[in-house]
Amino acid sequence: MTGWFDLSVPVATGMPVCPGDPEVTVSPALRAPADGVNVLSLHLGSQSGTHVDAPYHVDDAWPRLDELPLDRFAGPAVVADVRGLPVRAPITPALLAPALDALAETPGALLLLVTGWSAHWGTDAYLAHPWLTPESARAVVAAGARTVAVDALSVDPTPQPGDPQADFGLPAHRMLCGAGGVIAENLTGLERLVGAAAVEVFLFPLRLPGADGAPVRAVARVG
Repeated sequence: MTGWFDLSVPVATGMPVCPGDPEVTVSPALRAPADGVNVLSLHLGSQSGTHVDAPYHVDDAWPRLDELPLDRFAGPAVVADVRGLPVRAPITPALLAPALDALAETPGALLLLVTGWSAHWGTDAYLAHPWLTPESARAVVAAGARTVAVDALSVDPTPQPGDPQADFGLPAHRMLCGAGGVIAENLTGLERLVGAAAVEVFLFPLRLPGADGAPVRAVARVG
């Protein structure tokens, strides 16, 4: 298998967003028949769709998006296949063992977490995704990775609406971002990369000064 693969969800009006984030609206602003050109009006949050989180997303004292080196957003990728987990299941270090070994042997590699949860995009089940335990996040950092991408809403559990016990501590975010890392979320179609050799991933964000994150066009090149 060789070629290029788009790993991004389409940006469209009414698309799923993290609970509490701005809704997305895409509408015509100018039309060629009347205005001479076609231009869209976009309303969206920095965390809309397939996006990256800068460390500043979870701590005001940590680096903002434009303060990060560009190599955080591209490089060789290690693919961790953790599909088949039940709803809200933890992704433990034991499940990541082969990927952790590969990361340690591949300096500068990004970690792709393949949960299969992109199949639930646009449904309530998408909120019940597997999540990275703090121990796993610590092991990923120890293995040398500074960028983690996942085909789910978050690397941490997503609290259910109305849950009085909702915990927004975001421990996996804090572990990864505290190491100067980048988190990419809402990727799609990662299962196509399982078993592929020589995977490169590109996650370049919009250039938003001082931002907590930004949408990306996530793509992979295989072979």
